Amino acid sequence: MSGYTSCLIKIGALFSACLIGSAFAAAPAQTQREDIRHSGFVYCVNGVVNTFNPQMARSGVIIDTLAAQLYDRLLDVDPYTYRLMPELAQRWEVLDNGATYRLYLRHDVPFQTTDWFTPTRPLNADDVIFSLQRMLDKTHPYHDVNGGEYPYFTSLQFADVVQSIRKLGDYALEIRLNSPDASFLWHLATHYAPVLSAEYGQQLIKQDRKELLDREPVGTGPYRLEAYRSGQYLRLMRNDRYWRGKPRMQQVVVDLGVGGTGRLSKLLTGECDVLAYPAANQLPILRNDPRLRLSLRPGMNIAYLAFNVRKPPLDDMRIRRAIALAINNDRLMQSIYYGTAETAASLLPRASWAYDSESRITEYNPEEARHLLTTLGATDLNLKLWVPVASQSYNPSPLKTAELIQADLAQVGVKVTIVPVEGRFQEARLMEMSHDLTLSGWITDSNDPDSFFRPLLSCAAIHSQTNYTHWCDPTFDSVLQSALTSQQLAKRIEYYQQAQQILAQQLPVLPLASSLRMLAYRYDMKGLILSPFGNASFAGVYRELGETPTPEAPPQVGKEGEQP
Repeated sequence: MSGYTSCLIKIGALFSACLIGSAFAAAPAQTQREDIRHSGFVYCVNGVVNTFNPQMARSGVIIDTLAAQLYDRLLDVDPYTYRLMPELAQRWEVLDNGATYRLYLRHDVPFQTTDWFTPTRPLNADDVIFSLQRMLDKTHPYHDVNGGEYPYFTSLQFADVVQSIRKLGDYALEIRLNSPDASFLWHLATHYAPVLSAEYGQQLIKQDRKELLDREPVGTGPYRLEAYRSGQYLRLMRNDRYWRGKPRMQQVVVDLGVGGTGRLSKLLTGECDVLAYPAANQLPILRNDPRLRLSLRPGMNIAYLAFNVRKPPLDDMRIRRAIALAINNDRLMQSIYYGTAETAASLLPRASWAYDSESRITEYNPEEARHLLTTLGATDLNLKLWVPVASQSYNPSPLKTAELIQADLAQVGVKVTIVPVEGRFQEARLMEMSHDLTLSGWITDSNDPDSFFRPLLSCAAIHSQTNYTHWCDPTFDSVLQSALTSQQLAKRIEYYQQAQQILAQQLPVLPLASSLRMLAYRYDMKGLILSPFGNASFAGVYRELGETPTPEAPPQVGKEGEQP
C-alpha cells in the first residue's frame, strides 16, 4: 500500500524524523482514496507547518487552516455579521470603561484524548490562565520553550497591557488591564489565542519534555492530530467528544506538498476534495467544470510591498514615493488577480469599519517617478526584493507579482534582483535587515483595525518580527493608543483615519491589493464555511454521495499565472 497509509508517521517522531527532511509524498493509492472518500476528505493547501501552537505563529497554514480544527478560543467572530460571539467563554462583562474583563466559561468541555495525553478533567479557568500567562509571564515555565516567541501578541505589547489575571472560580476569571483597550476582546477572538491544556503542560514538566507542548498538540477542537509528514501532509482524526457535537467526518487529510497547477490537477482528478486559494487565472476551469464548486467572498486581508526604511536609499520617503509611482497596480490586478481583488488604497481592506474612503496612496505615474529619481540623484539604484515562494490567500502568485514589479521599476531605471525565500528562512533573513524590499501580506480573523496596524507597523512589532519595514513612528503609535482607549466608535474611526493619513504620507509600505477569499471543492462536499477572517471549523463538513457529474470536455490546466 502506498500514499498516505504507507508514510504515516506517529507524532512521537514529529519534529525529529519528520522535520529533518522527507522524500516527496506519493499520491494516495486508489484503494486509500476510496477509504478517505467514505470516511473523510482531502484538503489541499500549499504551505509549511513550523509549529502546531498558533500562539507562536506569524501566519500560514497553522493560522489559516489548522488552528480552527485543533483548538478553540474564548470568543469567535461571526463570519456573516462580523460580531463577537461566544466560544469557550459563554458570556463576558466589560467593566471600568474597558479596563477590566470578566469571562465566564462553559462547563464540561473535554480536551482531546490522544496517543500522548489522556485528560482527567474538563477545561476550566486554570487552562485559560495557563495559556495567557505562558505568553505574558517571562518566569512562566513554558515562556521560553521552543524559542519563546509570540509574534502577534508581542506586537501588541500584550505583556505591558495586562495588569493581572485573577481566577474567580473554576469557570470564571478576571483580566485587568493597565488602561482601557477597546480591541482587547477582538484579539482574544483570533486564532493566535488558543486555549491549551494546563494539565498536559504539567504532565510534560514531570516528563522533562516541555518542548512537546507545541509539537504534539492537545486542544478542545473538533479534530486531533494523528500523523504528520513534513512538507507533504498531515492527518486529522475526529474528536468524538467534541463539545459542540461529533464532527460529521471521521478524518481529514491535509495535503501540503503540491503547489500551482499540481493542486488543481489533483482537484480535477479527485485526489483533492477541497482546494484552498486557487490561482485566480484558474477560475474559468473551476467555473466551467460541473464536478466543481467555487465559493468567493471579501476577505480581511492585504497584500503589500514593504520598504526597509532603515536601509539607504529607502530611508528617504521621496525615494519610496518614486518607487510607488512606478508600479502599475492595474496591471497587477489583471495579471495576478483576474478580477478577484481590488486595488488597495489603504492598509485596511474596504470591509473594515475604519476604512478611509478618501485615502489615496499613489497613482501610476512613471514619468513623475523618473523625474523624482533624477532630481534626487538616484538614477542607478540596485535593490533586492525578497519574495515568498508559496501562494497565499492575499497573493496567489507572489513570484509573478515580483516579476511585474521588477519590469515596472526597470522602466524608470531601477534594477531589482528577486530573491525567492521560503518559511522560517524568510523571517530570519528579513530580521537581518539585509533586504531592500519584500512582498508580504496579512490576514486577520479580527474585525478590529488594531489587528492590522499594530502587528504590521508599530514600534513594538519590530521586536516581534512582524514589522518587516523596521519603521517606527511615535506619533503613529500614539494615535493607535488613543484609538484603543476610546469606547466610542466614531472617535476610534477618527483616530484610525489619522493613522491611515500618516501611512499615506510616510509610505513605509505600499498597499497593493485586498483579495477575495476563494475555495474550490468537489461537487459532493457540503457544509464548508468560507470566512472572511480565515479558515472555519471542518466539524460540519460532510460528503453527499451520489451520481458524479461529467464535464462536457476534458479541462485544460494552464500554467500558474497564465490565462487559460
